[in-house]
Amino acid sequence: MLRTRLEIRHNWTTVEILDILQQPLLELVYRAQTIHRQYNPHNNIQLATLLSVKTGGCAEDCGYCAQSVHHKTAVNPQPTLTVGEVLAKASQAKKLGATRFCMGWAWREIREGKAFEEMLAMVRGVRELGLEVCVTAGMLSEAQAQRLAEAGLTAYNHNLDTSPEFYEQLITTRTYADRLQTLDCVRHAGITICCGGIIGMGETLHDRARMLEVLATLNPHPESVPINALVSIEGTPLQDQPPVNPLELVRMCATARILMPKATVRLSAGRTSLSREAQVLCFLAGANSIFYGEKLLTTGNPDRDRDRQLLEEIGATILNPFLEA
Repeated sequence: MLRTRLEIRHNWTTVEILDILQQPLLELVYRAQTIHRQYNPHNNIQLATLLSVKTGGCAEDCGYCAQSVHHKTAVNPQPTLTVGEVLAKASQAKKLGATRFCMGWAWREIREGKAFEEMLAMVRGVRELGLEVCVTAGMLSEAQAQRLAEAGLTAYNHNLDTSPEFYEQLITTRTYADRLQTLDCVRHAGITICCGGIIGMGETLHDRARMLEVLATLNPHPESVPINALVSIEGTPLQDQPPVNPLELVRMCATARILMPKATVRLSAGRTSLSREAQVLCFLAGANSIFYGEKLLTTGNPDRDRDRQLLEEIGATILNPFLEA
């Protein structure tokens, strides 16, 4: 058994990460749980709620996304929610047990003017409710990141999605370097980073290792790492991708925990396809957050009551916000 905390590293290599990903599953989960308990000693699971503020009509061509104007899906552009509507949703989420409220805009980049001023008002309002607040809205400038920080933004989500090598097969309207530049702007503004990826898009195990390598060599590591399984959506280029083997999701959660011991590993999209037992395995592997509510932007999410029942049965407790309102 590991008796002392392992040194947190930022120099992981692809070969090392591939070796971890391919360990026998029971050994991998044991190793991840051991490290998880060293840095996360309680049975805490954070509940986060994700709301789509601006749905559809995105100029990006991400191959997995129903909101892209490049794909013919059932998702049509919707009117942007008002500040009042968003704060009412946030208040309800808090009453239902969420401690983190995430808001998404289907944009290529944050738009200046009225839309950005309303975003800032939403951030301030959610923080006043005592919740952590996360925004995902595409690329942003250093000045925009600074204004979001001043408004009280807890975290900015900007996923890498996959490896640098596989990325161009999924997305052509934004480069990998653009994504990393956005993360730099967020970090320099003093906002925590929420950044992860998606598996099941046709990538190789090497691609998964490379994506984790990029995340795990950031210094500091992202405070939040969402692990998503592709939800195949009709009308997108990835509509015919087969479902992800749940044990592959367990492996990703475990490896992320080993590489980034302090990060909140978020079991995110694709959770509807997981059995209760598979979800528990992900928790055992180091996942310590789930998205809580009926929808993740435009895809379904498990029922709240089922989530609360499962967490109660395994003896988990709800994680409190790490920032004071």
